[in-house]
Amino acid sequence: MTAPWLSVIGIGEDGPAGLNPAARTLLEAADVIAGGDRHLAMVADLKADKRPWPTPLDGLFDELAAIGADGGKVAVLATGNPMWYGVGVKLSYRFSAAEMVLVPSASAFDMACAAMAWAQAETTCLTVHGRPVEMVNAHLLPCARLVVLCRDGKSPGEIAAELVKAGYGQSPMTAMSQLGGADEARIEATAATWSDTPTHDFVTVAVECLADEGARIHARVPGLPDEAFRHDGQLTKREVRATTLAALGPRPGEVLWDVGAGCGSIAIEWMRSAGHGQAIAIEANAKRAALISENAAALGTPLLKLMIGKAPEVLADLTAPNAVFIGGGISGDGVFEAAWDALNTGGRLVANTVTSQGEAKLLGLQAEFGGDLRRISISRLDPQARVSIWRGMAPVTQWAVEKK
Repeated sequence: MTAPWLSVIGIGEDGPAGLNPAARTLLEAADVIAGGDRHLAMVADLKADKRPWPTPLDGLFDELAAIGADGGKVAVLATGNPMWYGVGVKLSYRFSAAEMVLVPSASAFDMACAAMAWAQAETTCLTVHGRPVEMVNAHLLPCARLVVLCRDGKSPGEIAAELVKAGYGQSPMTAMSQLGGADEARIEATAATWSDTPTHDFVTVAVECLADEGARIHARVPGLPDEAFRHDGQLTKREVRATTLAALGPRPGEVLWDVGAGCGSIAIEWMRSAGHGQAIAIEANAKRAALISENAAALGTPLLKLMIGKAPEVLADLTAPNAVFIGGGISGDGVFEAAWDALNTGGRLVANTVTSQGEAKLLGLQAEFGGDLRRISISRLDPQARVSIWRGMAPVTQWAVEKK
């Protein structure tokens, strides 16, 4: 079953009339057509067996695979470009490129940028369809332009609420519904004045980010201000955090374990800078775990995974990491050993400590496994002092090592 049997066809609001000849030929030759109810209604006159998407999708994927194995032809209909957060992405994880033919049409992102006269290469395109709306918070910077594919007609109001909460209430928003169709419509307002009335469910929102006076600006580079995080004192301070993230080296698609996560600052900044990176925050204290969830939502990483439990026991069944940060408990029995055994080859492990017991542990590990040891000393000018005086923070000993 390697010859192309599965066609993934992007279709717009103009229906089959907007398809190119190649896409129409594939659609008409299909024995089975799968898609959403809205898509299947567009091709009701075709004789092929129609299969609406179930929830979850995996069961239907098995059925489609069986049809292909028997020599049948399958066409899947998707909105716009199936590889822009569409079902084509999930299909590509299941089936090989040799089995598939993909025929995209203009995506909602394409049409929205064209409608706004925005350079798409300079616009951040993201989706809150099937994802938490707090995802937008990671992209809020003055002058940034966002195009957001929505879940339904309530999403524009939810996006506006996040913008107001983050201090971007004056940002102009444009909700464009049924793009490319005869009933295309748009609504314009600022986030602060946005109506609670839902729009049409098939809607895309364009946002031109304007920060309110006094808004906190959170750059994507590691080293957010300490004040960006809610915490109970268990926080890797800004300067040490930036050094730690540099040593961990976030890369696209990789998985980080943040062991002894505290308020989650390392895991959150990893996800903000890694580009589709994943992170698992491991924290034994339930109150701190709640802070991690709050910080993740506020800073645009609501997909951060949280594991409440004590290391090393809780590490056993987690996805193998490409990087590990041990911010607490390096001197605990079995913590390093469990993390090191799970770490993928070529992965990086970074451990910080401020105690003499922890430093002794790191000296022994460095002698056995190699890597780099450094001591980080930071002083800050005390703004509350009557005279200018530097206040030194506890020195941090940091060990960074790569698993060969």
